[in-house]
Amino acid sequence: MASAPRVLVVGQHFWPEGFRINDICDYFVEQGVQVEVLCGLPNYPKGEFFPGYSLRGPYKQEHGGIQIRRVPEIKRGSNSNLRIFLNYMSFPVMSLLHLPRLLFRRFDRIFIYQLSPVMMAWTGIVLGWLTRTTTVMYVLDLWPENLFSVLHVKTPWLRKFATGVSHWHYRRVDRIVVLSELMRDRLAEVTGKAKDEIEVVPQACEKFYEETVVSAELQESLGGKFTAVFTGNISPAQSFVTIIDAAEQLEAEGLDIRWLIVGDGMSRSDVEDQVRARGLEHVFRFEGHHPATEMPKYFGSASVLVGCLVQSDLLEATIPAKVLSYIAGGRPLVLAMDGDVKKLVEDEAKCGFVGPAGDSAAFAANLRTVYNLSETERRSMGERGRKYHFEHLERNKVLARLTDFIMRG
Repeated sequence: MASAPRVLVVGQHFWPEGFRINDICDYFVEQGVQVEVLCGLPNYPKGEFFPGYSLRGPYKQEHGGIQIRRVPEIKRGSNSNLRIFLNYMSFPVMSLLHLPRLLFRRFDRIFIYQLSPVMMAWTGIVLGWLTRTTTVMYVLDLWPENLFSVLHVKTPWLRKFATGVSHWHYRRVDRIVVLSELMRDRLAEVTGKAKDEIEVVPQACEKFYEETVVSAELQESLGGKFTAVFTGNISPAQSFVTIIDAAEQLEAEGLDIRWLIVGDGMSRSDVEDQVRARGLEHVFRFEGHHPATEMPKYFGSASVLVGCLVQSDLLEATIPAKVLSYIAGGRPLVLAMDGDVKKLVEDEAKCGFVGPAGDSAAFAANLRTVYNLSETERRSMGERGRKYHFEHLERNKVLARLTDFIMRG
């Protein structure tokens, strides 16, 4: 009888942090795969170690049949640029200390879940080369484009260096998983890989996003107002100035809209300062970070789900995870994003409107359109999105495609 396949997952973030690699690993286990995860100490997004964790560990855990090995890392702390840089570098450097142990372990595949920074892939790439094990990288943050969308790097030699380092990583893995056709085209050009070595697989959202949850308490606190809900990370890439500009414009027009911001991140205090400076405190409400499992409660009280991104080569080439969750949530979407998102939301799922990234006037116009729809029309729009989710984006269907590509001979 053949032994169960063994997969090493390498990535800085894992349970109890709320990233989708958690659900991917759960799916692997459901399919009979033996999983070991090499990750850091949980401290995202607030920058402080989760309760029960510190530089003393624990460094060895088991969760849901998954073996977890952690490495020391410098926590993000205040989420300043310096602290994020130190956090970014501490994981790849310290994870290399696991190489001697891993050299004596047999793995059928090494799966790298690549968020920022791309350097988190070091140990997976080196181990794959030393042991001749097939490496597969899931590219969620395309570098250096993601770096340049957050930090305005102007110095030519620094940009060249960051580009060279980033492309080195992509060339050193055997296969790549990406989020869109545009991202596949870019990485094929960068790496010289054949198209069959780069697979397009969207981010599967967890099954709990499909639940319809109505919180009477939350709805009562919102006072029956038309509510635009944003969920997720609050960072420079999210272009909150687009949201605030649109809110100011619609408020001046007399539209009674409340903005519910559910999330945290390095830009939260700046965004709150901008809201106060515009005199919009009465229409914005910041909920802070909540577990992903609570998002259906907020979706259930939303009149519309919103999201914006800055203009960026990276962000043209990706479909953010939040968009897939929003579609599953069964509410209309209004987004300001470039690239393949517009085709997905407007042409395929037919569940909302997408304007150009950074265009607050177009974003406001699309919100005005949804605001003026009847409740029945908004419900129908959301239901179209949910129907599309079950037909094309449902968790088990998407993760089966991902697993097949990873384990392909």
